[in-house]
Amino acid sequence: MSSTVYLNGEFVPYERALISVEDRAFLFADGIYEVVRVYGGRPFDLEPHLARLSRSAGELRLPEPDGEHLAAVTRELIRRNGLDEGTVYFQITRGVHAPRAHAFPTGTAAPTVVVLTHPLSPEALAAGEQHRREGVAAITVPEQRWARCDIKSVSLLPNVLAKQQAVERGAYEALFVRDGFVIEGSSSNLFAVLDGEVVTYPACNYILNGIARQRVIRNARELGYTVREQGIPLGALDRCQELFLTSTTSEVMPIVAVDGKPVGSGAVGPVARALQAAYRDAVRALR
Repeated sequence: MSSTVYLNGEFVPYERALISVEDRAFLFADGIYEVVRVYGGRPFDLEPHLARLSRSAGELRLPEPDGEHLAAVTRELIRRNGLDEGTVYFQITRGVHAPRAHAFPTGTAAPTVVVLTHPLSPEALAAGEQHRREGVAAITVPEQRWARCDIKSVSLLPNVLAKQQAVERGAYEALFVRDGFVIEGSSSNLFAVLDGEVVTYPACNYILNGIARQRVIRNARELGYTVREQGIPLGALDRCQELFLTSTTSEVMPIVAVDGKPVGSGAVGPVARALQAAYRDAVRALR
């Protein structure tokens, strides 16, 4: 964990980073968040993550965060905590208001702003590399989330329940199925290779337009692949040549089985390998 946390304008020790029980994130999940990966002490794709944080704030009618200030806070926290490999977590809530009431509170209480770091252990890093090398299993689950998944809200209970189903069935990820289409994972975006083309669900209110997703789409086009942003029918999974996930922490993660059935040959495919290499090239460019 962070030894130092940024909380409401101050750098404080982790054990003193305390938030009121009246905070609306605790009472209503009335808040937003972002997670940024850190490689070799440097944040990756920090600017687009902060831009999405600002967009989420606007959708929830929270005050616009100061991106330049949060970027400086990020780098200072990385320095203070000696973070080499890990993540930076941002959370902004509507703040502390009492008494509890559903409607937006009147008054001048400031938002709660928290930034903290989490190191990734050598064991976790090694496990991630093994998963990316060998591929992972996934399950499908019915979509039970709200219709504004494009907002990176802290209201994640359906995602938590879906991920737990995956864990209990020995899988890495749960894939949400909406209206007959597999749209994304509980904490990731989904890509398929169908008839040699890269296919991913279009950016809309039903999915989170991941920063890693956006990068992988750019990389795929630069590598000469045709990318189509369209639905992946559930019934088409058995004819996909490849499936893979993208996220800030998973990077490009191949799926080799869904609901116990192999994807394609049941091994990691060439498109995923190429996109893994392109992603890592961008990471190496940070150093």
